[in-house]
Amino acid sequence: MSAGGFCKLPNGSVVVALTLPNPSPAGGTVRMIVHAVNRARALTRLRNLGLRAVYLRGNAEPPTPDEITAVLHHPDGLIWRTAPDDAEELWHPIRALKRQGGAGRISPSGV
Repeated sequence: MSAGGFCKLPNGSVVVALTLPNPSPAGGTVRMIVHAVNRARALTRLRNLGLRAVYLRGNAEPPTPDEITAVLHHPDGLIWRTAPDDAEELWHPIRALKRQGGAGRISPSGV
């Protein structure tokens, strides 16, 4: 089960933050931040990457102001880093996680 939350921005778009199992063989968890026009579209963007069982229930862990700033300044609007947050680790584009995960698609089981 993923933990996460969302924040609605003044222009009507949303930033969704989810903590998910790391699909790479290293294991652990990753914090994914997605910017989209609405919550449904943000989750669809993740599902299109292969994360089929991603749901947002509640708003227990909304994105921090730093996370919102980071995703708004990224051209893809989809970033991640390992969780719990390491202050020295930078945000990565989703392409970097796909390379770690192996062949083309991300799967929650790491296969």
